[in-house]
Amino acid sequence: MATAWATQFPPLSSSFRVTAFNPLSPENFTGIFSVSFPAISNRRLIRSNLYRRRDLVGGFALGSVLLLDSADLKAREVEVGSYLPLFSSDPSFVLFRATSNDTPALRAGNVQPYEFILPPSWKQTRVANILSGNYCQPKCAEPWVEVKFEDEKQGKVQVVASPLIRLTNKPNATIEDIGSPEKVIASLGPFVTGSTYDSDELIETSIEKHGNQTYYSYVLETPYALTGSHNLAKATAKGSTVVLFVASANDKQWPTSQQTLKAMLDSFQL
Repeated sequence: MATAWATQFPPLSSSFRVTAFNPLSPENFTGIFSVSFPAISNRRLIRSNLYRRRDLVGGFALGSVLLLDSADLKAREVEVGSYLPLFSSDPSFVLFRATSNDTPALRAGNVQPYEFILPPSWKQTRVANILSGNYCQPKCAEPWVEVKFEDEKQGKVQVVASPLIRLTNKPNATIEDIGSPEKVIASLGPFVTGSTYDSDELIETSIEKHGNQTYYSYVLETPYALTGSHNLAKATAKGSTVVLFVASANDKQWPTSQQTLKAMLDSFQL
């Protein structure tokens, strides 16, 4: 036999009744139950509280975005010539020498200090925290961006670091231990282009030595790259990391900036 039931609700509520029946015994007594909805005054109160909470959270989110944008704008506003020393061999450039104050990986000892020259009009740009390796040091499994600089008329450069284990299982391997220049760029190419890499995009390779350190250099024509249709790159390995320097320009920038970008590339060293 079906049983009738009722449910208690808060006093500030409205309800309606629904007839229920037992399908196994439809001729028996039908039960009645109540379903409650907040009364209009309650709904307004709840909605008001939700709106206030939404506005508060939204305010925090907007503040965070403004802080990030502010930091980004601050990085872009300052020309490197205002704080970096002149390059002694060519005063038309300044010298950037990375230290442990500059990146999480340098502080963790995962990357050896590096240096390169750049025009004094260039500006350092902010590296997003998720790309900087800050969240995974000292044992990152994926490549990260160390530093970035750019000039809207000439192009941009960045230093990318990759765990050596992604390219070889040999501890403390040199760049030659990893393989040929073509093999190395096949693994690192997507970090040059910002998207995909096709071997047909490789125009030129070269090998050079500075002391005991060997470097592979590349010239790439990359029409579909996110970084730019013209890319220069230089790679080396030391300790547990492969370090890649990338100089990029679009079609408009390239004719007037290619010599400057090549000079920057040539200057890069650990």
